[in-house]
Amino acid sequence: MAYDRPGAAVEIVPVSTPRELERFIRLPMRLGAGDPNYIAPLMLERREALRARSNPFFDHADVQFWLAVRNGRDVGRISAQIDHLNPQTKEGYGNFGLIAAEDDPEVFAALLAEAEAWLKARGCRAALGPVNLSTNEEVGLLVEGHDTPPMFMMGHDAPWTGARIEAQGYVKAKDLLAYQCSVADDLPESIRRRIRKGPAEGVTLRMLDMKRFGEEVRTLTGILNDAWSGNWGFTPTTEAETKQLATALKAVIDPRLTWFAEIDGEPAGFMVLLPNVNEAIADLGGRLLPFGWAKLLWRLKVKGLKTGRVPLMGVKRRFASTHRGQLLPFQLIDAVVQAARKQGYRSYELSWILEDNQAMRRICEAGGARVYKTYRLYEKALA
Repeated sequence: MAYDRPGAAVEIVPVSTPRELERFIRLPMRLGAGDPNYIAPLMLERREALRARSNPFFDHADVQFWLAVRNGRDVGRISAQIDHLNPQTKEGYGNFGLIAAEDDPEVFAALLAEAEAWLKARGCRAALGPVNLSTNEEVGLLVEGHDTPPMFMMGHDAPWTGARIEAQGYVKAKDLLAYQCSVADDLPESIRRRIRKGPAEGVTLRMLDMKRFGEEVRTLTGILNDAWSGNWGFTPTTEAETKQLATALKAVIDPRLTWFAEIDGEPAGFMVLLPNVNEAIADLGGRLLPFGWAKLLWRLKVKGLKTGRVPLMGVKRRFASTHRGQLLPFQLIDAVVQAARKQGYRSYELSWILEDNQAMRRICEAGGARVYKTYRLYEKALA
């Protein structure tokens, strides 16, 4: 569809071929080329994430991608999706995501209008985003924290994007926070004293067992879906999605940085710290060939990384308010951070944390963590 505005028309092209998908993936790399903090994701990973045959998210969602083209040149992109497992879908919400464009209000207007029309045609009464693609993947637009590079699997949006979205009638729905933590920081002494006493009776902490990787992934999925079930906007993750993500990350997962907690033999909590792969790929330009693989493996396995990210952490809800369960998050943090220190890590990120999740924010801040990036979800009623 072409949008006739002052100047050249903006044409919105549905992505329907592998070549168009390749253009869709590459566009943000061109837009971010002048930003010293932008890190191009690996093309291989992006292709896997955005193809229906390799991402099980497409099994339970309707998805469409578009490119904005002006004078034969790609100037923007957007997705729209309806996740049928997301409870908000029943409330009339659909999502837009993967939005990136040149700093041109006409391009943003055309992209958002196309996504909104697609959602409305499928019965949605409101649009929420950016969601890229699932609420269990990348969520929110970076609105504060452009002065530092993003961590692994985190977005780094052009600074003009928020204003352009708001100009199309979108308002803040929720902010999500990223905390920066130093491995040199200790938990408060009152908590350290309790940890030094050792786990309470019936509580066991253990590292990830790579020999039982499939079983461990199923255990993590069960804890995650229970622990996060009360969070705003949470969508249960399927075992296929967790398996696909875990398989993709298996080469970089360090069992010494992934811990489980059990209470009376039942899986009760977990924490995962992933090496910040962005630290290793910052100069690869998204390419692993011809020499990117060698550089990546050397940096991961030989040189070692200094930063990491905690994307997943949780305690089952029925344990969270008990005496033994209340200490579990701190015990898991202590176990993971001690292991990270031994491996030379300097800092890690805890993300995302809902702005009104006071319980989790208190846990983060108890160890000296500070908010250093803010991601925003926007919403708009579709009249």
